[in-house]
Amino acid sequence: MPTRDYYDVLGIARGASSDEVKRAYRALAREHHPDVSDDKSAAEHRFKEINEAYEVLSDPGKRAQYDRFGVVGNGAAGPGDFGFGGGFGDIFDMFFGAARGPAHARRASPERGSDLRYDLEVTLEEAFSGVTREIAFERLAQCDVCKGAGAQPGTMVVPCGTCGANGTVRSVRQTPLGQMMTQTICPRCNGEGHVVTHPCQACEGRGRREMQAHLTIEVPRGIDDGSRIRIAGNGEAGVNGGPPGDLYVYLQIAHHSIFRREGRDTHVDVPVSFPQAALGATLQVPSIEGDLSVMMPPGTQSRTTLKLRGHGMPGVRGGHRGDHHVTVHVMVPTKLTKRQRILVEEYARAGGDDAEERSFFERVKDAFRPE
Repeated sequence: MPTRDYYDVLGIARGASSDEVKRAYRALAREHHPDVSDDKSAAEHRFKEINEAYEVLSDPGKRAQYDRFGVVGNGAAGPGDFGFGGGFGDIFDMFFGAARGPAHARRASPERGSDLRYDLEVTLEEAFSGVTREIAFERLAQCDVCKGAGAQPGTMVVPCGTCGANGTVRSVRQTPLGQMMTQTICPRCNGEGHVVTHPCQACEGRGRREMQAHLTIEVPRGIDDGSRIRIAGNGEAGVNGGPPGDLYVYLQIAHHSIFRREGRDTHVDVPVSFPQAALGATLQVPSIEGDLSVMMPPGTQSRTTLKLRGHGMPGVRGGHRGDHHVTVHVMVPTKLTKRQRILVEEYARAGGDDAEERSFFERVKDAFRPE
């Protein structure tokens, strides 16, 4: 029984045409496909809901039943169903165990291989310029000996003699209601419809085995921490001829001993002397692309940040580069020579240590002076 209105799921009116139903389904399926969503669990639930709605509304018979009863199949008792929900077909299934279609058609259908994740750490310099990396990882790949067949080379995969290649076996027994027929999955071929008389020794008949893969990864310049690169078809091999999964390479930027990164901007701390800060100076400062010159004006205070525009990180998709921020820290010497001490004392006697002190205390007094 549906938990949501199928028309609301597809976002269409109840009188929508079949073409409108199809267009709405295709748009939603592309938007919510699990392969393009970061939250795969939520996407799979939504994708299943969309497919369920489309399966009903795209079928004229199911749609008419849904419009009339609000449910399809077991939940709707139409004429001649006698209130048993699915009609005589379901009653027959209940008493005689008939399966809805051959079991091997369900079990042997192609299955897509699983996606894989690989975590790759790069330096900030590599993220700045881009880098090519060789990676190696283990994955379930198609067996290179039997080519996925599961049989030893030179031997054959033969139809199952127990079920006649149908994948199911039937048995009939007498009951008070008459003969009862049951249908179950073939115990010999496990519903596959064929058997491998001589399993491949390399993969033990599974058709896939753990193998090491080697890939060359192109890390683009400007990549940020937590970014991922999708490499289609390099996940695990599919089953029964299904397509392989994808490989997702998640990138981590290693901690740098000098630079900090914030988006496209880079930051660095630079020590300067008191004379440089007081008189001004041209500084040679480190950046991700090498040393750069920056003019520090006279009277620069400690922890002042100077900005070098366009000298930060590039963007992955192009565009302007970020900025490089240089924060200066005025260093006070812990030891002075005799000459240096005499000069500092002369500077102090000349009022060099009083002007700022008096202005500071005057501001404190003003702050607490009653109005």
